[in-house]
Amino acid sequence: MIEWQGKRYWLIGASEGLGAALAQHLSRAGTHLILSARSVDKLNDLADTLPGRTTVQPMDVRDDHDVAEAVRAVGPVDGVVYLAGVYTPMAAGNWDVDAGAAMTDVNLTGAMRVLGRVVPEMVARETGHIVLTGSLAGFRGLPGAVGYGASKAGIMSLAETLRADLHQTPLNVQLANPGFIRTRLTDKNDFHMPFLMEPDTAAREVFELMCTPQRFARSFPTLFSLVFRLSRYLPDSVYFRIFA
Repeated sequence: MIEWQGKRYWLIGASEGLGAALAQHLSRAGTHLILSARSVDKLNDLADTLPGRTTVQPMDVRDDHDVAEAVRAVGPVDGVVYLAGVYTPMAAGNWDVDAGAAMTDVNLTGAMRVLGRVVPEMVARETGHIVLTGSLAGFRGLPGAVGYGASKAGIMSLAETLRADLHQTPLNVQLANPGFIRTRLTDKNDFHMPFLMEPDTAAREVFELMCTPQRFARSFPTLFSLVFRLSRYLPDSVYFRIFA
């Protein structure tokens, strides 16, 4: 178990949805939260609802200079949780170049900008907790997920690489892979979303993972995640016949 009282955790992508819900859990546990996103107003509104100590640090993960300034302002932290994400449903025949680039830039490259500055400092201090947010959509390619699926697969690979590099150090790396969560992003979908979760339900899953440092990854909802996890073992011809 982790002792949360007094720890400083940086939540990136905290203004709404899963990030805002997770902030409630961490704040109630006693952490000092640094809340980051682009919307200052939403961050301030969230901070007003949290019982614990909070610091609002606006940041645009697409802007390298902005990230560098935020990292300097925040200083050393005990943990960083990367939740920033954008999503646009997109099939190969309706490719939107700007939307695809935005998903990659926020969902994956933004994490590289942040972690590239935070992780080496954690390694030097020999302490730190890194939590990345993947997706069930990152296990294998899915129709209509150009951009999003690739960015989440990249995040999942990044988490595995960090875990492999750091597994013999005191640093802890974890990966949360949620399914559908009811947010303004999934409101864009015009198809049925099985096992659709409310943000607080998903946040409880992530918080429970964070409370179990010996566990690397958690994919949820459990039954729904089995479909995606087992799909990795299907031959390509069978997989594409079913999922495409």
